[in-house]
Amino acid sequence: MLGTAPAVFAQEASPPPAAVPAAPGAADWRTVPADNLMIIDTNRGRILVELAPEAAPLHVERMRLLTRRAFFDGITFHRVIDGFMAQTGDPLGNGEGQSPYPDIKAEFTFRRGPEAPFTPVASPAGAMLGFLHSLPVQTQPTSLMATTADGKVHAWGAYCPGVAGMARDDAIDSANSQFFLMRQPYPALDKRYTVWGTVVSGLDVVRAIKVGDGDNGAVTADPDRMIRVRIASDLPEADRPVVQVLDTASAAFRTLADGVRTARGADFSICDIVLPVQVSGAAAPAA
Repeated sequence: MLGTAPAVFAQEASPPPAAVPAAPGAADWRTVPADNLMIIDTNRGRILVELAPEAAPLHVERMRLLTRRAFFDGITFHRVIDGFMAQTGDPLGNGEGQSPYPDIKAEFTFRRGPEAPFTPVASPAGAMLGFLHSLPVQTQPTSLMATTADGKVHAWGAYCPGVAGMARDDAIDSANSQFFLMRQPYPALDKRYTVWGTVVSGLDVVRAIKVGDGDNGAVTADPDRMIRVRIASDLPEADRPVVQVLDTASAAFRTLADGVRTARGADFSICDIVLPVQVSGAAAPAA
């Protein structure tokens, strides 16, 4: 349900998380709200995704609904392409299935207003790059807000490693339950598939998921699977993981971003910045 398989180009592995020069203090960390934390326990390990309702409210609502119906429990990763992504969410396990709910209207871009918690890190000609919470974002310049009827500008999630996107057929508004988690950057997907979240912990698990055969990446034998998927707020507090991400509004983040941008120079991409994360609280249940 990503349509025909796009050509897969060789990708450099994303850089390891850069060390923050000064140890962040308690005020430098942002706790991911429990209602925006999706816990995906797989046979390979735990993946924690921060939902992005500001970017894709309809898709986040669907992910919460399906998670709360235990729809994803036991579903396989049926299509996995190294250097690209791992796709799941199909109850049939062959790329043809979906949930019983209606398809969702595309949310390839969203309108960013001055109230949005956006932190810019670079301003290439005619654009801005930065973060909306943990989501890497490209957007029109803030200066254009004064010229638009709603006081907002277009923005969209950037398909960096760990970004969560919604699969669809050729029809624009055909997303339903299948989704994919990026293993590597793939900017050709930007503004073509809805972004609804970001893996804040467990990218190593995403990259460990069994890769499929051939160009299409279909996993035909012994696929990996999601064992249990939950929204953290639906669990008793004692059973929840607590995820803290370096706050992009902090001085520690600014130091990190400036260092990465300087080191990369003309080759800088928003995907080069990997936000430090610390996870505490309940561990994953035994498989």
